[in-house]
Amino acid sequence: MSDKTLSDRLIGFLNTFQLAVAGLVVIVPTLWMVLSSFKQSYEVTAYPPTILFTPTLSNYAALSQTTPFLHYGLNSIIVTVGSTLIGLILGTPAAFAVSWTRVTWPAVIALVARMAPGTLFLLPWYVMFRHFDMIGSYWSLILTHAVITMPIVIWVLLPFFDGIPRSVFEAAQVDGCSPVRLFRRIALPLVSTGLAVSSILAFVFSWNYFLFALVLSNSDTKTLIAASFNFIGEGSTNWGGLMAAATLIALPPLILAVIVQRWLISGLTLGAVKG
Repeated sequence: MSDKTLSDRLIGFLNTFQLAVAGLVVIVPTLWMVLSSFKQSYEVTAYPPTILFTPTLSNYAALSQTTPFLHYGLNSIIVTVGSTLIGLILGTPAAFAVSWTRVTWPAVIALVARMAPGTLFLLPWYVMFRHFDMIGSYWSLILTHAVITMPIVIWVLLPFFDGIPRSVFEAAQVDGCSPVRLFRRIALPLVSTGLAVSSILAFVFSWNYFLFALVLSNSDTKTLIAASFNFIGEGSTNWGGLMAAATLIALPPLILAVIVQRWLISGLTLGAVKG
């Protein structure tokens, strides 16, 4: 057996081992959360951990009995869909403009705003929304979550727009196509995969973000991720109810990712190659 064959097998083994470790890191906590949602609260924190137990649906039943869980779910959908749409409406033409002009500083500023801790914006936003009597409104949450979704849209779409040959745009300009028509009629259809990928990622990030909803919402507009903290008390924590809530909260992004995984992976790979 040649040295090259041994090297290839070793590399293949190492790659498989890395993937297995990464899979365990993701799957084990998720599986533990789902199993804990079917346990009594005292079994969740038992030591040594309870492996064999009698499953119960009491935690899920308590969600609808003790909290307006469906209402919170509707709030999450409104905020997430609204912020994703705003991110697409503002971020898509911004990405096209950055790609067209090759001026990258607006995209960098948007990325810095996304990377900065949310607490940096929380107090100014709270003061501003309180001044306009918008605390507890859907718009306060949608606008703040758009700060999360818009940079994602911009940076996901940038390599897709950069991958369009300039000759395509030049030919359209020769035919008298205006910049707006270039964007609407030519660029957008060519980056449809990128639009799908950025929409999915923006949806997931907005759905899972809780800081702004925790401070800027009220009982009428509270989202699922913020409402889950109702199970955490000063003296005790309802671990069973918390795990059941976390499981249900994780389901929509998970189901969405499973349904569109083929397009998501191919879109991210295509964007990386084009960049």
